[in-house]
Amino acid sequence: MTFAGTDLAYDRFMGRYSSRLAPLFADFAGIEAAMTVLDVGCGPGALTGELVRRAGEERVAAADPTEQFVSACRARFPGTRVEQAPAEELPFADGDFDAALAQLVVAFMSDGVAGVREMARVTRAGGVVAACMWVIGPEMELLHVVHGAGAAIAPDHPYVNAAQRYRSEPELLELFEAAGIRDVESGSLVVSSEYADFDELWDSVVGGAGPIGDLLRTLDADGVESFRSEVHERLGDRGAPFTLSGRALAIRGVSRS
Repeated sequence: MTFAGTDLAYDRFMGRYSSRLAPLFADFAGIEAAMTVLDVGCGPGALTGELVRRAGEERVAAADPTEQFVSACRARFPGTRVEQAPAEELPFADGDFDAALAQLVVAFMSDGVAGVREMARVTRAGGVVAACMWVIGPEMELLHVVHGAGAAIAPDHPYVNAAQRYRSEPELLELFEAAGIRDVESGSLVVSSEYADFDELWDSVVGGAGPIGDLLRTLDADGVESFRSEVHERLGDRGAPFTLSGRALAIRGVSRS
């Protein structure tokens, strides 16, 4: 799956969370200096940047199917190999990396099992394969509010009715086991982001990054205003500034390759 919107729109909407999630996820995966690491579904580079900080640009590679994200990631990390490719068809050799990570990606893979198998293929035997995804529901406040607002104004839209895969611990464990990953462990990662006021939050939503952009492009001016009102109502009176939190489930295991 490719994502709508620019890299800057993504940064304002989800990047403010994923950049905070990246260090926690890298810790969970045990990423250290001198490791060679692949970021699968890198987007504009939130996790890539953390991996580069730990291992150095030349020891990190990244892949994403969305052209504008690949361009943005290459510009941000010119010493890192960044390829335009889906997780299911990674353009890297067998056993190239000590670890392969997918942050907030497996739910959007066309074939999750194939994608994780590819991650294992390009990871050396005994290397780390890891993924994480936001949970569904109020523990990921931003997405809970936005998705609920979308369902209220456009209940039949594909964005609202898209399958919410790999958002629970049993689903992630089943995914990794089906992909042949061994010694699987899971964990929970919690981050937060502060907003100056509701307008800052709304500006990040209406920028149209990711799947929400598909919904926004179908709305006329009145529809967008209705969406805004729903988001505001569901958020409630939190004062200004306010903070929203998000919990991600993380999973890691060992490649058999």
